[in-house]
Amino acid sequence: MLATPLRVGDVLAGHLLWISARVSMAVGSYLVVMACFGATPSFESIAILPVGVLTGMAFATPLAAFAATQDSDGAFSLVFRLGVVPLFLFSGVFFPISQLPVGLRILAYVTPLWHGVALCRALALGQATWWGAAGHVGYLLALTVTGVAVGRATYRRRLLV
Repeated sequence: MLATPLRVGDVLAGHLLWISARVSMAVGSYLVVMACFGATPSFESIAILPVGVLTGMAFATPLAAFAATQDSDGAFSLVFRLGVVPLFLFSGVFFPISQLPVGLRILAYVTPLWHGVALCRALALGQATWWGAAGHVGYLLALTVTGVAVGRATYRRRLLV
């Protein structure tokens, strides 16, 4: 790609745009299924789509930055086993965070998935507040922007020889 007029930032942007398109399709599909089963009683439910994409990008941007530093895919099994799976289990998807011990509860509150789940649940139920939504979105945006910034540096290091 770099043999064309593309720059390193363009390669990263294209990669992240592809990821956001895939996440959009997945979130959109779930939203359609939710609507078919009447699980979207509130008009606020339409905001689940951008929140879901933002949650996905809060994960994708740091992982893309990390991927640029790897020579093989061996580290990703460890990332998923020790990172993604515990985040998924302790994010409030399956049971309330309040049932966790205090240490795990605090850890769950700093994960991006908890913020995405809490905000999407509040939007679906029509219980979202402006301040709560702003806090969740701000946190997810901060992770995404940080991931893009680190990704620019790691992509540049990796792609420019």
